[in-house]
Amino acid sequence: GLELPTVAGALGRGAHRALTLAMLLLLLLLAGPGLSAAAPGAPPLFNLSLDAAPELRWLPMLRHYDPAFLRAAVAQVIGNRVPQWVLELIGKVVTEVESFLPQPFTDEIRGMCDFLNISLVDGILVNLAYESSAFCTSIVAQDSRGHIYHGRNLDYPFGNILRKLTVDVQFLKNGQISFTGTTFIGYVGLWTGQSPHKFTVSGDERDKGWWWENAIAALSQGHFLISWLVRKTLSDSEDFEAAVYKLAKTPLIADVYYIVGGTAPQEGVVITRNRGGPADIWPLDPLNGAWFRVETNYDHWKPVPKRDDRRTPAIKALNTTGQANLSLEALFQVTLAPFPAYLGYTIYTTVMSAADPDKYMTRIRNLS
Repeated sequence: GLELPTVAGALGRGAHRALTLAMLLLLLLLAGPGLSAAAPGAPPLFNLSLDAAPELRWLPMLRHYDPAFLRAAVAQVIGNRVPQWVLELIGKVVTEVESFLPQPFTDEIRGMCDFLNISLVDGILVNLAYESSAFCTSIVAQDSRGHIYHGRNLDYPFGNILRKLTVDVQFLKNGQISFTGTTFIGYVGLWTGQSPHKFTVSGDERDKGWWWENAIAALSQGHFLISWLVRKTLSDSEDFEAAVYKLAKTPLIADVYYIVGGTAPQEGVVITRNRGGPADIWPLDPLNGAWFRVETNYDHWKPVPKRDDRRTPAIKALNTTGQANLSLEALFQVTLAPFPAYLGYTIYTTVMSAADPDKYMTRIRNLS
């Protein structure tokens, strides 16, 4: 392990860079997109060509935003969520192990950093910052005809800022939609996505202590960021079963819950992940009455804390709706139920069904 004097020294040497990063990110958070949403509450929709070089893929999207603001580092996000000494250490590690980081993500970040004239380390730190403190509710459910539906709320602090940076992205291969996801400008990973006619995925944070305890070592071993694995699975996996296997087995830098929905009856599962592999697999069991699974940020076999019980209202709303009445529209209404306490934190809600991919819908919540 690293001794604290080494940490303090790193902080001193990097204090100026860290301050610059913080100021830049604050500007980013105050930025707004330079275009209007297509529907009330809908985020901007962009196409991203995976046939373009990784360094160039995100640039057409960035050009829709004010570069003076996008030249920024998200001080409120990383400054409040990760200790400064951790940022310094991860920055040092990133420089040393850059060639071991999974592609194409690093080159995509590099391209955006070059465009915005910020360092690669700063760009990767921004992407790392979103890997923690995402409080979420995900639901996968099967209606009485065997159709699978998937909904999710993504909650995060600083919503008044992040809502301005939320986008839907269609990732194209050979001019065709390979997969779709919802993300933030400058963030190459996905917490929410759909591979058409194959499967849907969402990720919920699993808080098992300070994620950075092992993140530095995991980065040096080439372990995946949570959101990078979602995107890679959407890109590579051919069906629901392959997606579940990849999401369950690939080494990660932090624990997480992956929720996956397919296209056939009973294709729905909550994967509780440790860094090294699965802690639990919790599938739909509609033949025995378990036609939905609700996952928030707590192991499903344990009681949720009373201060943050989003599970019970979601279950009540689903039971009130009823399996025979389930639809994407009904599921969207269910997502409104769990959040009396979290109302101000919900950034967006997405409902999706891989068997009906054109109905993928994201709505930014709590717009003022």
